[in-house]
Amino acid sequence: MRELDRLSTLYSQGRISRRHFMQGATALGVTIAAASTHAVRAEAATPKKGGIMRFGVGHGSTTDTLDPATYENGFMTQTGFVIANNLTEVGPDGQIRPELAESYEASADAATWRFKLRKGVEFHNGKTLTAQDVIDSFNHHRGEDSKSAGKGLLSSVKDISADGDTVVFKLADGIADFPFIVSDYHFMIFPSDGNGGMDWSEGAGTGPYVIETFDPGVRGHFKRFPNYFKENAAFVDEVSMLSIIDVTARQNAVMNDEVDIIDRVDPKTVHLLKRVPSIGIDEATGTLHYTFPMRLDAEPFGNYDLRMALKLAVKRQELVDKILLGHGALGNDQPISTANPFYNADLPQREFDAEKAAFHYKKSGHSGALQLSASDAAFAGAVDAAQLIKASAAEAGINIEVVREPSDGYWSNVWNKKPWCACYWNGRPTEDWMFSSAYTDDTEWNDTAWKGTKASERFNVIVRQARKELDNSKRRAMYAEAQALVNDDGGALIPMFANFIVGINKRIGMPQTRAANWTMDGLKAHERWWIAS
Repeated sequence: MRELDRLSTLYSQGRISRRHFMQGATALGVTIAAASTHAVRAEAATPKKGGIMRFGVGHGSTTDTLDPATYENGFMTQTGFVIANNLTEVGPDGQIRPELAESYEASADAATWRFKLRKGVEFHNGKTLTAQDVIDSFNHHRGEDSKSAGKGLLSSVKDISADGDTVVFKLADGIADFPFIVSDYHFMIFPSDGNGGMDWSEGAGTGPYVIETFDPGVRGHFKRFPNYFKENAAFVDEVSMLSIIDVTARQNAVMNDEVDIIDRVDPKTVHLLKRVPSIGIDEATGTLHYTFPMRLDAEPFGNYDLRMALKLAVKRQELVDKILLGHGALGNDQPISTANPFYNADLPQREFDAEKAAFHYKKSGHSGALQLSASDAAFAGAVDAAQLIKASAAEAGINIEVVREPSDGYWSNVWNKKPWCACYWNGRPTEDWMFSSAYTDDTEWNDTAWKGTKASERFNVIVRQARKELDNSKRRAMYAEAQALVNDDGGALIPMFANFIVGINKRIGMPQTRAANWTMDGLKAHERWWIAS
């Protein structure tokens, strides 16, 4: 009943009393017993203040820094969201909305964007947010010598200026999705250092929590910022984050009440966690995908036939069944999922074909073992997945040697360096954002080094045309072609899309609607969830 749902929402928000809720429910014909049950549910959904929320996170590296330009794993992404904010954010409903910006608007050609800042927002060091802070924060990623992983996303930005309390971005071409782009976790706002740079050194952002202690790749402890600008958010007093890369140790930590929330639950043990009375499972389908990037700048992966042979040598359904245990879907060697607006449903699903794989492998002229680096730091079951790929490839006469890499330092020493390795991408809400993050020729995170082929050149042209196209039917056709080019020529072996699986102590309360752009409510559980009991 819509009216009963409305009453429940009003009650959970504290806008009506329990007495008024019961009176309204019974007036709708609901029995007293049923009304009481609805009241209890509404009370459980009512945020409560206080307590400490403890996270066990399956990421982290001792090389991590507070510089948002360097964020490369989930531990640092969440840390960034704990201490800082963006101009915009993806809401629980998946829609983009203002955050540090009060509002935003675009010119008719989407080549000029104006973001009006909220008044009175404070940094943790007491400084008031200004347009200059925003300008210097973005320019931190745009410099000629910048190694920021977000640099490619800003390649179209010609100029950033202030118009009073409004920040104006002038782009070389229109970008219809620009408000999504500025919500990227690299583009968190920190104070200006007074010399045109961004002062990230102390982690003094505008976010809901202030750093008390921070040990890179190990742990972080944060206390609530009393002057946080958002209302009805950041309910707990303290947030604790512990890097627990080993999946078994992470799951033991939540079962032993050492942490309240863990990410990246191994699908193989979901059924075991469900047996623990105090633990619940939250599962969301989004854009998370597991990959095995082949770098075209490292032999022999510059060879098209070798890449195609490996793509054809993978039993994808076996990986979904044995690694994800059904908690996911088939991948098709391109990063756009059914959750994205312009997913190409007409692209034929690539299947295991030993005969065709052997044909392309022979045509490549390669012989000898191919090394595949893997660690469960990439994703739970990554080493087992690599072994399954080795076994299926052997049926096509392809010899793969699985190299077990250390978990610590995997993202700084293996990923984006070794010729072929296991990886994961959380994906992005829009096609342009995903492609610009990992596939265009101007991004630091092009982990397949997909450049210099005719297909990659065509891909870059299409992506740049599509991002300024305001006609959605034309954009759909462009993105369909872009996905087909990645699928065929790209170095990304993407066999599966995985669900976000989170283990949560049942004392944790959460809203009914939760974001799926990242795990744990868009990596904002620390400000959207609460201690219910």
